[in-house]
Amino acid sequence: MWLPFACLSLLGLSACGTMSHRSTEDAAPPGMQAEQDNAHDPFEGFNRTMYSFNDKLDRYALKPVAKGYRAITPAPVRKSVANFFSNLHDPVVMLNNLLQGKPGRAASDFSRFFVNSTIGIFGLFDVSSKWGMPTHKEDFGQTLAVWGVGDGPYLVLPFFGPSNMRDAPSLVVDWETYPPNRMKGHSGTRDKMFVLEVVDKRAQLLAAGDILEQAGGQDPYVFVREAYRQHRRYLIYDGNPPQPPPPPGLFEEDEPAPRGAAPEKNPPQSR
Repeated sequence: MWLPFACLSLLGLSACGTMSHRSTEDAAPPGMQAEQDNAHDPFEGFNRTMYSFNDKLDRYALKPVAKGYRAITPAPVRKSVANFFSNLHDPVVMLNNLLQGKPGRAASDFSRFFVNSTIGIFGLFDVSSKWGMPTHKEDFGQTLAVWGVGDGPYLVLPFFGPSNMRDAPSLVVDWETYPPNRMKGHSGTRDKMFVLEVVDKRAQLLAAGDILEQAGGQDPYVFVREAYRQHRRYLIYDGNPPQPPPPPGLFEEDEPAPRGAAPEKNPPQSR
């Protein structure tokens, strides 16, 4: 499951230009960057091991299955499947918008869920987007960030991929509030839905995965780590992260000449 998260981070960076919205920690002098990276990635040895595990899992299992799913499933059907699962996530998004003090967005999320679940036939058709109700991306990790909880060290989870010490425990809350997990006595159906959602999400991101492999350079681990950090920052601030202050002295002007000091005339030339 790690690559969908990584690809979403990459797509978020491409779509919103967050590479130019650097945080204050990213704008640190070069001499301090290594120290800051170590402070935010103290589990790098463990993280790299999990990154390698997730990469092999995706390369040899998830990606081939996603390619097969895309080859045999017509595009309109894949679109309806994606709409269906997006609709199931809207109640979780609505709850987190309420917890973040965004009643307008929460009302929009409720309207989306109601319209798509009824007129859109259980969410198979995204009618609400055509009616001017955009989808939002909120989770409990973002809610904790709004409440002032810091992200903590970077952490790579097996199967789930990039995370941190704030977002990782928040996955439990998101999981428990996800509607399919409320299906009592239907664990088999829930598990099949979960597998289908993962495969469908990976199929949507096949092209993005190729871009990620090219953009990763010699150390894709670092690229994915920074992409995740910047994308989470973008989501937490609803697409408008604060700009870092300019470097000291960037806009300082030269000190004016003292008053009364006449400009030096051409010095006499020596004979």
